Amino acid sequence: MITIKDVARLAEVSISTVSRVINDSKPVSPEVRKRVLKVIEETGYKPNDVARSLVTRRSYLIGVIVSNLAQSYVADIVRGIEEIGKMYGYDILLCSSYSSKETQEKYLQLLDRKQAEGLFLVGNMFDNEVVELAKSLNKPIVYFTRDVKENMNHISIDCNSAIYEMTNYLIKEGHKEIVYVSDFEDRSTVEEDKIKGYLKALEDNELENSKIYVVGSNKHGKAYELGKTLVKDTENFTAAVCSNDEIAIGIMDCFMDNGLKVPDDISVAGFGNIREGKYVRPELTTIGEPYYDVGAVGMRMLIKMIKGDKTQQGLMELPFTLEKRNSVKTLK
Repeated sequence: MITIKDVARLAEVSISTVSRVINDSKPVSPEVRKRVLKVIEETGYKPNDVARSLVTRRSYLIGVIVSNLAQSYVADIVRGIEEIGKMYGYDILLCSSYSSKETQEKYLQLLDRKQAEGLFLVGNMFDNEVVELAKSLNKPIVYFTRDVKENMNHISIDCNSAIYEMTNYLIKEGHKEIVYVSDFEDRSTVEEDKIKGYLKALEDNELENSKIYVVGSNKHGKAYELGKTLVKDTENFTAAVCSNDEIAIGIMDCFMDNGLKVPDDISVAGFGNIREGKYVRPELTTIGEPYYDVGAVGMRMLIKMIKGDKTQQGLMELPFTLEKRNSVKTLK
């Protein structure tokens, strides 16, 4: 096995010089750097990561805690995190918590023991105790969450404007009776913004008949059950704007099973642009969130924070898109 001593001998430099080149810790002349790197390439030398971290006091490790890796949007975010991490020489330690508070706390403690330099947390909501524990670790943290707490560095889109634009689009398509389908009774900060956008669009178009239904979950099954209530009330609305795509798909399935056609009888719009929305029939009209970019931009933000850039703190807002597909009908 090639050691750092062998590299130093072959490059005719000291061990400390090889270390400086590998860790980029102190200036080395271009000629010496080139010679050392050539020997490393020819010999296939691999630095000992443990020894390297002891010398540099750097682990080059980012801890990523996600709610559920099985969700397609989470996988897209992680792909963005991982690819940017590789570009900057960081390894990713990925932990799936399935939204369990105890599991999130356990992983935070694990990542602290592993000397992770930064944390990226992805989930709908995080308990206050989890957020406080994460802060106590004194590491740079970036969140992608639906419930934004005070002094939280997070990546998001303008959800208020997104739902406002979607509701406006439905109105321009001739819909005057539009309902909104929310997820939980206990609204997150992002859900509050969405509902405000829906109500503002109705107000700006002088439409007074607003109505909000609550699923009580963001799952397909619960949305399907609420769909049974909506079926009985279809005479009072022509379109439904949903808090997320999972809810929209659940409602569409319920409509279909109860003899209602989307969009011929009722138009449905979602939020999030998850992969499944492209494969249901009809294809779901929705708000597109750039999930890969959430991971990529968030990771760049996190690395800059690790390097001491305090200007990266706070909200990083990304653009959204209005994906016009086949689940919305134009009314005469």
